[in-house]
Amino acid sequence: MEEQELADRCRHGDNQARKELYERYAGRMFAVCLRYISDRDTAQDLLHDGFLKIFGSFDKFSWRGEGSLRAWIERIMVNMALQYLRKSDVMSVASPLDEVPEVYEEPEPSEVDAIPQNVLMRFIKELPVGYRTVFNLYTFENKSHKEIAQLLGINEKSSASQLFRAKTSLAKKIKDWLKNNG
Repeated sequence: MEEQELADRCRHGDNQARKELYERYAGRMFAVCLRYISDRDTAQDLLHDGFLKIFGSFDKFSWRGEGSLRAWIERIMVNMALQYLRKSDVMSVASPLDEVPEVYEEPEPSEVDAIPQNVLMRFIKELPVGYRTVFNLYTFENKSHKEIAQLLGINEKSSASQLFRAKTSLAKKIKDWLKNNG
């Protein structure tokens, strides 16, 4: 079934279309939830809550070409994760990193490409939740610090600082991994 037809049938409450939508996108959306929430059970709950919200919100979806349905669903999932993080007030809990340097040496893209994706995702998952959230929004959702600050209820400087600390931590993990596995 094409994306547009799937969306139209979901809008009209077709349960077979809803089942297909879930089967088609649940795996990818679970990965999106896990990018923000490292606890699998909580991520699974968010995934299900997100799909319930999606099924109830099709009147707000407008078709903008191939890929627009997936993008819309992904936005809803990210918003569900951010809403959970705000409710849990995790952004106000600062997790200090030991000795954060003033500058860090960014790994070469070719070095990063040599690391398996599951290892890189594990490194991101291991970041403190505030750093991980800002890193994900900045890197994967292409949000500016101003937008991140608004989404998370923090100031722009805090967003920039958390991103810097996330990148510093990731750079160190990448260097260590390359030293031991390169």
